Amino acid sequence: MSGITKTNAARLLDKAKITYKLIPYEVDENNLAADHVAEELGEDIERVFKTLVLHGEKSGYFVCVIPGDMEVDLKAAAKAAGAKKADLIPMKELLPLTGYIRGGCSPIGMKKRFPTYFHSTVNNFDVVYVSAGVRGLQFEISPSDLIGYVDGIVADIAVKPSNN
Repeated sequence: MSGITKTNAARLLDKAKITYKLIPYEVDENNLAADHVAEELGEDIERVFKTLVLHGEKSGYFVCVIPGDMEVDLKAAAKAAGAKKADLIPMKELLPLTGYIRGGCSPIGMKKRFPTYFHSTVNNFDVVYVSAGVRGLQFEISPSDLIGYVDGIVADIAVKPSNN
């Protein structure tokens, strides 16, 4: 662990006595996409999850954690969150709302606790990867520990992009 600065999210997991590994990777400021992160980690894109923040009509803000090779299904996510419709928040709202920047948004340790939904494939793996709260650092963590920690709900909230 030497040389890796613990993030606030990592300290929260330590406090909760949750096992994880911090995995650093090379950041490409021009490519913050999950497939780049997966490539850098040498991991399957399906187990590298990205954290997206949405705003639902009537339900307010909520978080979707989905596989890197998928995109959020806005209708399904809204339904899971009990909203009529939902949209991704504008990028400029991410930092003030969550305390995180694009490419470093973790489902753990946001400024406020938001309802968090995980795509159902999360349970296909013994470990998954999610941002540790800064660009260039991922958590390797058990899905059940992660879901339990954030009181997450597992739902079908993502689809493969139609251009694949």
